[in-house]
Amino acid sequence: MTAVDASPELIEIARLNVPEAAFHVDDMRLLDLDETFDGIVAWNSAFHLTAQDQRKIFAIYRKHARPRAALMFTSGVSCGEALGEFEGEALYHASLDPDEYRALLAENGFKVIEHVIEDPTCSGHTVWLAQFAP
Repeated sequence: MTAVDASPELIEIARLNVPEAAFHVDDMRLLDLDETFDGIVAWNSAFHLTAQDQRKIFAIYRKHARPRAALMFTSGVSCGEALGEFEGEALYHASLDPDEYRALLAENGFKVIEHVIEDPTCSGHTVWLAQFAP
């Protein structure tokens, strides 16, 4: 398991919970681990990027995916931006339109397996599951 986050504090919390994993403090928009994986999870992460940066992130997913790799990520339900709050701090969110996510996934070699909007079994998250099929 390899974990990446821009926050050194969150990496330290993760390290306490999963000490055997490899950890990287890095910006996902610039990520180049020179390694591929069987699964990539971008949970509650990519939707903090601007729409423009989200469009670029799919090439980074592709670069790090082995053939048949699973990709799971969360998004908003429709195109737009919102400002939320977490522990008293402003927190930016952005989402693309679901059709654009589908197009970006296809352009980068991913096939959508499932897309669940506001999944009640998952705290209301909108979840995408795709598979890399180059």
